Amino acid sequence: MSLLGAPALAQAPGGKAAPRARIVTMLGDSITAGYGLPARAALPAQLEAALKARGLVVRVRGAGVSGDTTAGGLARVDFSVAKDTELAIVALGANDLLQGQDPKRTRANLDAIVRKLKARKMRVLIAGITAPSEIGGPYAREFNAVFGAVARAHGATLYPNLIEGVARSPALNQPDGIHPNARGVQIIASRLAPVVAKALG
Repeated sequence: MSLLGAPALAQAPGGKAAPRARIVTMLGDSITAGYGLPARAALPAQLEAALKARGLVVRVRGAGVSGDTTAGGLARVDFSVAKDTELAIVALGANDLLQGQDPKRTRANLDAIVRKLKARKMRVLIAGITAPSEIGGPYAREFNAVFGAVARAHGATLYPNLIEGVARSPALNQPDGIHPNARGVQIIASRLAPVVAKALG
């Protein structure tokens, strides 16, 4: 303990103060919330592990709510993303797609979320989702274009499809065929980590 009973700063080897962890917050839905998985296997924990393996001193916070849409994320962004966040990952839109919502509404909600985060001086990474081929062409094209358009408008980093390489694989998803299992989450985290590292600078 140091003077006045305050805890001493953590010490790194060599007696230097350990660097403070950089905070990444994932604002998302059930995939971010770790649906069907223990916390240690959920995406925030796995992404943190993947970033630490790359040498970053980082803490990844999960702010995921199962079933959340972009409208839900917009309603809670101010209190779900704490002020010490350096990079906010916005991983919303899958439930808008499942509900067949108007892509224009999804875009407006994402735009408002990013505006709020940028106003708080946070870096933003948008993790999109790609509409499956069975969905009608015009709708799918309009929906898929939303994420890139919002990223370009605000100078945010874009990760086009959060579940790239995992979607529809029975070996990488839970029995519902929608939510990734532990192995699927590891793959998502390993692919997302270098993009997050670059976004952090």
